Amino acid sequence: MGGTESNHHDGLLHRLTGIYQDVDTATLSTVVGRIMVRLKEAPSMSEMTKGGAWDESSCLLISYADSITDGRKSPLSCLDEFVGTHLFDVVDTVHILPFFPSTSDDGFSVMDYYAVDPRLGSWTDISKISSSLKVMADVILNHGSRSSVWFRQFIDTEEPGSSYFLSVDGDFDISKVIRPREHPVLQKVSTVGGDRWIWCTFSEDQVDFDFSNPCLLEEFIYIILDFIDHGIRVLRLDAVGFLWKESGTTCLNLSQTHSIIQLIRFVADIYNNETVIVTETNLPNQENLSYFGNGNEAHWIYNFSLPPLILYSLLFSDSSVLRRWSMGMPPALTGTSYLNFLSSHDGFGMRPSEGLLDEMQRKRLIDRLESNGSKFSFRARADGTTSVYEANTTLFSALEMTDDDPRGTMSTERFVAAYALIFALEGIPAIYINSFFSAANYTEGVAQSGIKRRINRQKFVKSWLEERLSEPSSRESIVLTRLRELLIIRKQQPAFHPNATQFTLQLRPELFGVWRQSRDRKQSIFAITNLCARDQTIDLSAINLIDTDSWYDLLTKQPIQSIEKDLKMAPYQSVWITNQTAPPKHSGS
Repeated sequence: MGGTESNHHDGLLHRLTGIYQDVDTATLSTVVGRIMVRLKEAPSMSEMTKGGAWDESSCLLISYADSITDGRKSPLSCLDEFVGTHLFDVVDTVHILPFFPSTSDDGFSVMDYYAVDPRLGSWTDISKISSSLKVMADVILNHGSRSSVWFRQFIDTEEPGSSYFLSVDGDFDISKVIRPREHPVLQKVSTVGGDRWIWCTFSEDQVDFDFSNPCLLEEFIYIILDFIDHGIRVLRLDAVGFLWKESGTTCLNLSQTHSIIQLIRFVADIYNNETVIVTETNLPNQENLSYFGNGNEAHWIYNFSLPPLILYSLLFSDSSVLRRWSMGMPPALTGTSYLNFLSSHDGFGMRPSEGLLDEMQRKRLIDRLESNGSKFSFRARADGTTSVYEANTTLFSALEMTDDDPRGTMSTERFVAAYALIFALEGIPAIYINSFFSAANYTEGVAQSGIKRRINRQKFVKSWLEERLSEPSSRESIVLTRLRELLIIRKQQPAFHPNATQFTLQLRPELFGVWRQSRDRKQSIFAITNLCARDQTIDLSAINLIDTDSWYDLLTKQPIQSIEKDLKMAPYQSVWITNQTAPPKHSGS
């Protein structure tokens, strides 16, 4: 065995031994041997490199495979065509939500991880998209469908599925388990071997896997390598924090979970060192940050605290909590980045606001969201009580009305301001496709399905959408145009590199701003947003504009005549004040 290959073998065995301390070395060595055979199928056994294949032009689109359809081509082909027409110059990565055969949860209850649902398209469609964009796909590690072949094998006590799913007996202490749902975590099923209690974190149709079995982890390594073979370069580890269960614990964020992520990162780096690992952990801020590890776990982590804090800031014209959080956020480690988002296929998680919003602020936010049409999903606490787990609403509807704007006359301006805020922050921006069209609450979807999350999962007929976008006065057209304009400007600013330096400005509550500085220290941008429905002024002398530089606003393209004067800002206006001597060239929208 050559030196590099030997190092890979030993690295795998070392990591597996750390996870499976009760499994004999001979068994683990056999697993490693099989994985090494599969790894040799890579184009080259390349040396590991650190991440970092992202810059100020990086932007992620989040979309279902069938978010846009025309009734003729496959939905995946329609998505590819739409992105190629409208978003090709502002997004470089597309997160295609689960496209596998599935029985529930809009794709997250997977039956077969090796197949594309034929109703959505084929692996050929995925490969075609990956030829022009980086594709991000979900590795749904925590659970699988009751209708899968694996679960049928579990019922019939046949291999390999008989040992793939988690069942526990009455001695397993679940009193401290933290969960995101209200239904009982244990569900009784009849098997050939008798009745068993299976673990269902998210729904009765989604049965949790048993990762105490190293052969299951081996199976998922093969699934991941298959994804990479099909051109997928970004792997989203869905609900990964719940992966490992241990009696008497919270069964959340356990050390074995982190060790499994480190193993996946190690394998992906060997197989294709351009692969990016993303962890999806909708948790309080410090727990979420732990998934960077020591630079050896996730390349990207979702900035889960950002959505509720942005909502609070814009709904109540108060940046105090957002500013305090921003000041306390550590810069991402070298080779890692935050993934900044406001809206996704899920609701607005409330757990990430824990420790940031106090109970009065949290109640105030929930009350306003409810008055704006939000539904709510609840989770069961260990003490038997329940609390709001997420607000189910679109971003546009969540921000539609405020106390200062009770009729929502400035709703579009407020919506665009939310994105101007995250486009300026350290990290990579991610935009849900429905937000590009400022979609309002899809209440019909909730009524038809009884599923609260459908409120933000509206699908669009391509002809209808194109008609709306061709009408310059439509809200869909206005929002898409304005978001594109912001992104086109953003992608040309070195100071907006995801890892460029960030300082939080000390402004009054009605304003929020950051100072970004390019890594070579040549460009500064002071990005400031008015959070309220009234004009505001900024004392330019208070934000450290260097008087030997010439300054102008990237968004209005107007020079700053004097850094000693006040700058007037309209309601919800943003300014990106830079010290470049001339506006950069950028394409029209």
